[in-house]
Amino acid sequence: MMAGAAEDLRVLFGAGIRAALEAWPALQIAVENGFGGVHSQEKAEWLGGAVEDYFIANADLELEEIEDFLGELMTTEFDTVVEDGSLPQVSQQLQTMFHHFQKGDEAALQEMTSHINQQKCKVAATPVKTATETDVAEDDVDSVEEMEVTATNDGATTDEVCPQPQPSDPDPQTIKEEDIVEDGWTIVRRKK
Repeated sequence: MMAGAAEDLRVLFGAGIRAALEAWPALQIAVENGFGGVHSQEKAEWLGGAVEDYFIANADLELEEIEDFLGELMTTEFDTVVEDGSLPQVSQQLQTMFHHFQKGDEAALQEMTSHINQQKCKVAATPVKTATETDVAEDDVDSVEEMEVTATNDGATTDEVCPQPQPSDPDPQTIKEEDIVEDGWTIVRRKK
């Protein structure tokens, strides 16, 4: 392979990595909510280069090694533990791209990258208040907050790619306006 073609292939491999990471909902949520601090966006951009360098430096990576590497980066850089099952999927995508890169299969890399870009979803996370929450100070750094994720499709693909969450049945213990008294306290009533 000529030097120019190898360089073009490496650029394409890097673009594929960045597309896969940008399409990863766990990373999107971490960046949008500033889990990596004020420089979350810069960290996400750096992550693409770090993953690319990791693959180039380690030619025969196993899937578990890729998962461990991505998981460690998400934990250290974004204070995020990925438990939604997406880590193996993203790792598999990246491993497949790397195999195409190693074989010099430019067409397969382009196809994977465009496929990922077509399926890219925009996700939004909103805090969910649970019945088991305690009266802990809002600025408690050790507190855990559940997030509800909503995906919307940015591309021209169908809803099957980014399924919308189904609305749940209304909670029978929903707080009514008349249950909130003037001083901010809420009246809790038993079920009938």
